[in-house]
Amino acid sequence: MEFEKNDDFALVSLFQQDNSRAESIFSILMKRHNEILYWHIRRITRNHEETNDILQNVWMKVWRNLNDFKLESSFYTWIYRISRNETINFLEKEKKFRSVEMDEAYIEILAGHETLQNFSADEISEKLQAAIETLPEKQALVFQLKFFEDLKYSEISVKLNTSEGALKASYHHAVKKIQDFLHLQLNLFQS
Repeated sequence: MEFEKNDDFALVSLFQQDNSRAESIFSILMKRHNEILYWHIRRITRNHEETNDILQNVWMKVWRNLNDFKLESSFYTWIYRISRNETINFLEKEKKFRSVEMDEAYIEILAGHETLQNFSADEISEKLQAAIETLPEKQALVFQLKFFEDLKYSEISVKLNTSEGALKASYHHAVKKIQDFLHLQLNLFQS
């Protein structure tokens, strides 16, 4: 059974129609998306064991609900939403909400802000995560894939079944909203 690299719709449709091959089809979907979901979750939890626990919950939820998935949106968008919700729910239960790992790239968003030196990497990272959580789902997803995963717009376009122009606009709006949110947060704590 050969499928094009990004033919998730065909796989999901076949999964929904042919119960006898459901496990093998699901296995293909997992292989395609497991690594990117792992790193999406890992950036938030910063813990390998917790990430694996959450990822297992995500795939169980996908398995239970895949027959109800409507082929109106991207499969990746759907599983990304599930992984994001499962991660937040897990961390809230554990009362361990942690921020994404600090990286030099985060500083680019805040470049030139005079109060930046007054904050630790963890504080800035927490504020960035909070800013991302305020974004509409589509903008958060595009930001995640472009900023953290460093995917090209052409790759994101195939993954999300969206035009590159729309993705560029979503990314631009996401960055602007994050900058505004972070500048506001930094200014609130200025002495």
